[in-house]
Amino acid sequence: MFKKLFLLFLSIILSSYGHFGMIIPSSDIVEDKEKSKITLKILFAHPFEGKTMPMEKPEDFGVLFKGEKISLIKDLKEANFKFYSDEKGNKGWILSYTIKRPGDYIFYCIPKPYFEEAEDKYIIHYTKVIVNGFGMEESWDREIGLKVEIIPLVRPYGLYSGNTFYGIVKFNGKEVPFCNVEVEYYNEKGNLKAPYSPFITQVIKTDKNGIFYYSFPKSGWYGFSAICSDEKKINNKEVEVAGVLWIKVYDMK
Repeated sequence: MFKKLFLLFLSIILSSYGHFGMIIPSSDIVEDKEKSKITLKILFAHPFEGKTMPMEKPEDFGVLFKGEKISLIKDLKEANFKFYSDEKGNKGWILSYTIKRPGDYIFYCIPKPYFEEAEDKYIIHYTKVIVNGFGMEESWDREIGLKVEIIPLVRPYGLYSGNTFYGIVKFNGKEVPFCNVEVEYYNEKGNLKAPYSPFITQVIKTDKNGIFYYSFPKSGWYGFSAICSDEKKINNKEVEVAGVLWIKVYDMK
């Protein structure tokens, strides 16, 4: 009885901020060959609240470049990530990658299901981030074909704070009308405090065509998570699937 009450209480707390798959590159734009080697952090976390969760090695991790999918799963290295609210940190993954040719590099992660005991369901976040190489902008809106995916309708790099981002959500290749899209800021240093819990994870909905809009209030990394329910269950438990996209925003100076 105590355990059930505790889990209910914990689920109420967790509902104030979202889970996010994360792929954070050391740079989202590469223009200098001497700085063409980037590092990507791959993890599962509450980015605003500064809490990580353990992440098993993904089912797949790769990059889509000029229409070709290249698996990089063998190149992932295990790492420990400790955010500002963590006591010990949790397991995640790290990848070093060299941008060699001009074009858009769409990195993606297909994780193993994560069981969230407090919500009594499994969570799978299909996550991606786009890195531009040497100024050639030719495929940032290309679809990977993930189960749930956010396709940018605005170039997802070279954005200023105050700009408005548009994206379309697809589930099994079809647009998802009136879908919840959670937005969370990567509060990396922990120097931002939300006045009330609804500010931690902002929530918007797609329109009848599956399109959502969001204006960035400040510079930094933003995660967009389009949440759907899978038709299949795992171990007779509900499965939350989400398409996650990370975008970096800069201040105009």
